[in-house]
Amino acid sequence: MDIEEQYDKIYRFCYYRVRNKEIAEDLTQEAFLRFMNSRYEERGEVTRYLYTIARNLCIEESRHIKTEELPESISDGGTIVEGMMDKILVEGALGKMAVDDRELLILRYLNEESVTDICEITGISRFALYRRLNRAKKEFIKMMEGGKTHEQQN
Repeated sequence: MDIEEQYDKIYRFCYYRVRNKEIAEDLTQEAFLRFMNSRYEERGEVTRYLYTIARNLCIEESRHIKTEELPESISDGGTIVEGMMDKILVEGALGKMAVDDRELLILRYLNEESVTDICEITGISRFALYRRLNRAKKEFIKMMEGGKTHEQQN
């Protein structure tokens, strides 16, 4: 297992769940500590097990956290600002989505996890996963284009 690669994936997953850098770092570290202290036997499912631990920690944490505020002024006059603006738009769109939809998009497209692994992590069927991913992708694209989400219309 490549610890650095897995650490980055778990951190990214936690960050997009709790939307706070310090808390995501703590949750990632806690997930790895719990993994290392567990009696896990190598069966080729290390990633799934780590995601399950991280997901449970994020759910527990999300019950009592506030989101991280963005700084008021950001300027360097170049591509860093443009990249940050893209990141802010993506984070804003993801932040408006339902937690479950956001989780699926992060697992599949940011962390590039397999459909099989996502089904195991979330406990949903392949058919349900494909259906929910398609709906979440359409909603995300609509939000990136400035539209309202299904939740915002209700």
